[in-house]
Amino acid sequence: MVAAVPTAEAQQLDRAFHALADGSRRAMVARLARGPASVSELAAPLDMSLPSVLQHLDVLQRSGLVRSEKVGRVRTCRLESGPMRTVEHWIAEHRGAWERRLDRLGDVLDDAFPNDEGDRSR
Repeated sequence: MVAAVPTAEAQQLDRAFHALADGSRRAMVARLARGPASVSELAAPLDMSLPSVLQHLDVLQRSGLVRSEKVGRVRTCRLESGPMRTVEHWIAEHRGAWERRLDRLGDVLDDAFPNDEGDRSR
């Protein structure tokens, strides 16, 4: 059984998964994974208006995944590592549980069908 997630962490996960549920926001996060970028750099490959890009950035900032700062006329965005680590930890924890379950299922199937053509030991 997986331990209950503390409330603050659960809220962080909810905000992060909500932010990452949109393809445009995932594209922005993928771009920011390579390093900081200006809003115009983030908007360039997206087929949407600048106000729409800014709305998506607002969701990313409220989730805590992205931070931005304005210097002069340029707003530069960067990823925040803390919330990303929280998401990564949650995924790894659940992946491990499912992998163990699938391994047990594979063992049961191997025992039930030892001479099957789909046997994993071949």
